[in-house]
Amino acid sequence: MAGVVLSGLCLCLPLLTTAQTAAQPAGQPAGVETPGIIMPESAPKKAAPPEKESPAKAEPAKPVRLTLLLPLESDNLGRAANAVRAGFLAAYDLEKAGLTLKIVTTTDNPEEIVSSYTNSLADSDIVIGPLTRSATAAIVESGAVRLPTIALTQSDAGNESAALPPTMLAMGLSVEDEAREAAGWIASNKVKRAYALATSSAWQRRAAKAFAAKARGLGMEVELVELGSSYGFLSALDLERIKKQVQSEKSLAGYAVFAALDAAQTKQLREVIGNEPAIYGTAQINPVPLPDRITYEHMPELNGVRLLDIPWQLQPDHAAVMIYPRAVVDANQKRSADMERLYALGIDAFRVALQIAQQQKQFEVDGVTGRLKVSFEKNGARFERIEPYAIYRDGLPAYLADGR
Repeated sequence: MAGVVLSGLCLCLPLLTTAQTAAQPAGQPAGVETPGIIMPESAPKKAAPPEKESPAKAEPAKPVRLTLLLPLESDNLGRAANAVRAGFLAAYDLEKAGLTLKIVTTTDNPEEIVSSYTNSLADSDIVIGPLTRSATAAIVESGAVRLPTIALTQSDAGNESAALPPTMLAMGLSVEDEAREAAGWIASNKVKRAYALATSSAWQRRAAKAFAAKARGLGMEVELVELGSSYGFLSALDLERIKKQVQSEKSLAGYAVFAALDAAQTKQLREVIGNEPAIYGTAQINPVPLPDRITYEHMPELNGVRLLDIPWQLQPDHAAVMIYPRAVVDANQKRSADMERLYALGIDAFRVALQIAQQQKQFEVDGVTGRLKVSFEKNGARFERIEPYAIYRDGLPAYLADGR
């Protein structure tokens, strides 16, 4: 969830280590020294040597208890939950010193998830989960959040982190966040006017609206256009209408198209309107799992299309990407770009949990899902993810360093 990182305030998180207490000499109040007194009628006596204080024995630090809460028993979400779990475990196995991990499995029923979350609080220091918006909203509404909790999505309560309890951080991958970042990218390229295209699909509508709100806030004129679609194919009539609008623009360099569409739909759009104006989109325009890049079918129709995606999908030479193993895929299964992203989310969820376990209240992580900025404040947690830019070249998305 994109947000503004503020400083100067802090959140008192539950103490995760055991403090050491220095021993006091027997019979002496703490912090008080008693001076020796010499009576004038008697000769001074040699003062007895002070008793040596026994050094306090340091108690061993208690491990920080992590609980991973996922809908692994859900028919609809089980595969996604398994991808997150696999990524989390891959990162945990590399840096698990001083930590313990418990995995709590649920269905996708929000009431059951709230119950499992509440029951986990007694023997947890940090909870990672849940995975869905509805479950996150249910936990928020229950009022049960009192420990650091890393939601792997966003709450239905809204996109503002301030709507969440002070100890809850929402770090799910979000098309809305990508849309807002795309608006900033387009504005930096001196674009003054944009079309935001989407179908009636829920995620596409959310992305288009998020883009429009951000772009307008940056001074751009935005026209929201909903395209008809059937079985993944865009309406030919609507595409022709967009083509006429594009051709009527006086200055092609002065505007752009934000396509809240998938790769196949963006290909249809590009074939109709041509190479101008520039088209920008979200990670949904990249269906290529990075490990399958060499063998994946190329899409030259998309050459020049710009998009955002995570380092795990774009940058094999990224420092963090090189550290962690790739997800293991059964021989009878194909890799999925979306599952790769969820695996990467699991990795970064652990890395954020590790920083919280170390009592960090404001930090950055150069993550496999982007550059993450986190801060805990009195009014709530703030989270921001900045994803790298990409452009289609030779039919495949390629990392774009300068964003032009």
